[in-house]
Order: sequence, then C-alpha cells, then structure tokens
Amino acid sequence: MSILVNRETRVLVQGITGREGRFHTAQMKAYGTQVVGGVRAGKGGQEVEGVPVFDSVRQARAETGANASVIFVPPAGAADAICEAADAGIELIVCITEGIPVREMVQAAAYVRARGSRLIGPNCPGLITPGEALLGILPGAIFRRGPVGVVSRSGTLTYQVVAELGERGLGQSTCIGVGGDPIIGTRFVDVLALFEEDPETEIVVLIGEIGGSDEEDAARFITQMTKPVVSFISGRSAPEGKRMGHAGAIISGGTGTAQSKIEALTAAGVPVAETITEIVDLVAARL
Repeated sequence: MSILVNRETRVLVQGITGREGRFHTAQMKAYGTQVVGGVRAGKGGQEVEGVPVFDSVRQARAETGANASVIFVPPAGAADAICEAADAGIELIVCITEGIPVREMVQAAAYVRARGSRLIGPNCPGLITPGEALLGILPGAIFRRGPVGVVSRSGTLTYQVVAELGERGLGQSTCIGVGGDPIIGTRFVDVLALFEEDPETEIVVLIGEIGGSDEEDAARFITQMTKPVVSFISGRSAPEGKRMGHAGAIISGGTGTAQSKIEALTAAGVPVAETITEIVDLVAARL
C-alpha cells in the first residue's frame, strides 16, 4: 500500500519544455514513474525525453489517461496551470513552483477543492512512494521502502531526515513535502489522516517550521491517531517579523512561534526532537 501515488499513477508534466520541466521529467522517468505526457501550449506534437507534448491538459488527459500532474510553470502562470489541471479532471496536482502571488493561490486552491482534486504545494519538492513512483524534484536514490511515513514543510530537511533514516535501515512508506507557502493545497492534518489509514505506515515523522498554525492543528488531530508520531520544528531562533526561508515561515503578532508548536505537540504526546539525528533515534525506539 501507499498514499496518493504508486506504480499505476499516470503523470503529466505541465511546463515540460522548460529547463526544469525537461530535467525532472528525465529524472522521474529514470526512477520508474509513468510519465505519459507533457503540456505546453503551442508545442503540441513535439516530444521531450521521449514523452509526447500536448497543447492542453484536457487533450493530454483524454489521450493518455493521466490522473496526476506535476507543474513546472513559472510563477506568473502557475496558478492558471493549477486551475487548468483541476478543470480537466486531474485527481492529483503537484505544484513545484515557488513565488506564486498569495491572492492567486487563494483563488486557485479554492478552485481545486471545488472540483474534487487534490493539490500538493505550491513551493514543494513533491512526493514519493519508494520503489513505485516519484512526482517532483525529490532525490530518489536516498529513499528506500519501509514503514515510516514522512510529511514535511521543508524539502532540504526532508532529504537529511530520509538519508539518516536510510543509514539506520529505516525505510519510508510515502514521503510528502506539503510546501512552505502561506497558502497550500494539502496540510499536515490531511496527510496524517491518510497515513493513519495506510496499513503499511507504522509511524509518522512530521517536520514543521515556524509560521502559521498547521503544526498546532496537527497536534489536535494526532490525539485521535492510533499510530505514533515524532516531530521536529525548525526555526527556533527566528526573530519575530523576519521571514526564514519559506514565504510561510514567519512569526507575526506572537503567533507561529517554534515554542507554541513544540508545546502543542508535546501536550498531544508527540516527542519533539532537538536535532535531526534525534528524530531517527525516536523512530527507532518506537518500531
């Protein structure tokens, strides 16, 4: 079992003719992902990395049976690309793009929800079910199959945690980077609910950061879960009002602090690691 993606997932790449789209199409194909088409208006009929290119998502879906899309479209057009995918009936939309205006993302996220699709991101590394499918920019070589579900707001921290888990022989069921922007399509609570229902996932690692209330909301949900969760919160030394890395990683008005998140998770019975290595120790102790 896995959540959201597996070897049957049929993937489109929106923005496939650009540098990033082309490069990561090749990487996803090399991993074994079924990349069945690309989309770039005005480029229909071409091929990129052996993948046929279509002028629209609707046409691509009709001809390939795609049920997922990965978006490598520049910020000015990324919100429209998200809406186009949802309008065409794509079930899973993964937006890698960062720098999308917040107002546009508010509208796009609502549009996706209204059409029953799921959006991962934006400003995210994507997701992977090791040995089955990789959607996005995650470095596939560091992942291995196992019982640990990973959900994170930070791509870089995800890679470090996964690499150290692997060194200890602890593989992953599915790993999802939800994104670091203020407006994202899928939150911690949504992913935790999927992991709770996944029989292959035995424990969950939650990697949070300052800004927003997603971790506090997750803490309340975790009290209802049967599976153990361990966590890490980055940005403990961040000053108020200064953005740290992600657009959503900002403390404002005394909210979104590392301390408030740590307290909420601790109260829910979730151990909060002080270092990346300690995360691995906490996971190993509970398996």
